[in-house]
Amino acid sequence: MSQSPWSDWVGRTETALDTVSPTPPRALRATLGGEPASAMTLGAQLPQLWTWLYFLPLAPMSEVGPDGHPKRGGFLPPIDLPRRMWAGSRCAFHGPVRIGDEIQKTSTIVKVSEKAGNAGALVFVTVRHEVSAMGRLAMIEEQDLVYMNIPTEWHPPAATLLPPCDWSEPVDIDPVFLFRFSALTFNGHRIHYDRTYAMDVEKYPGLVVHGPAQAVLLFDAATRRYPDRTPASFTFRGLRPLFDFDKITRNGAPLTDDGIDLFTANADGAIGMQASLAWAS
Repeated sequence: MSQSPWSDWVGRTETALDTVSPTPPRALRATLGGEPASAMTLGAQLPQLWTWLYFLPLAPMSEVGPDGHPKRGGFLPPIDLPRRMWAGSRCAFHGPVRIGDEIQKTSTIVKVSEKAGNAGALVFVTVRHEVSAMGRLAMIEEQDLVYMNIPTEWHPPAATLLPPCDWSEPVDIDPVFLFRFSALTFNGHRIHYDRTYAMDVEKYPGLVVHGPAQAVLLFDAATRRYPDRTPASFTFRGLRPLFDFDKITRNGAPLTDDGIDLFTANADGAIGMQASLAWAS
């Protein structure tokens, strides 16, 4: 088998430092609703996924590509397929992160693979992130990125329908929510806030709901419903895009001693994201 042109990127690492300041989690809590944002005070524990509010990719405007992402190259390989998406992650939680902590993230490219899909060539990049707080390991995440061509017109993926669930909650998603989440995560991808670009260039039927926003919504719903349980791991995978015009729900399958399966879905019951949350023993 021929060697991938991106094999030289496997094993590359980069390290970032940050401080868990209170304003980003207060802003995200205000966006999600639930407990008062004022609860996010110095020393309070950060919800496990919310380290995504830190280590932001602060590319200057001169280094931003036409899609709003940083230009290709640098740490990630310069894959020339025009559409780039966060396909899913596998997260394991090892310890708390608290507001005020000094935190570090070491990222390593662990795999680059090429496949052929219905829409043409696909390239998957898996990045392992190790996050520590005050010198102690807090989270390990393996993140899957996918690169692909942009189709000439929108054809939705085949629907996977919701299984029987114990609970379902409506989620209010609109352009303001999408803008606020983009701002909080410094995500410049124009499909989330620029309707003309999303529809005319990337051929979507509307503004796209962020994958990590759906993951945060599911994680938040489950941890709020079961506050006496401690998350040990969380995995998620996008199955089908959801849009700002969809009537979106977040849903929980029957609870078990091991964990719970979670889903976002549209009004037709088509799953947007599926996730699994495992509890610590």
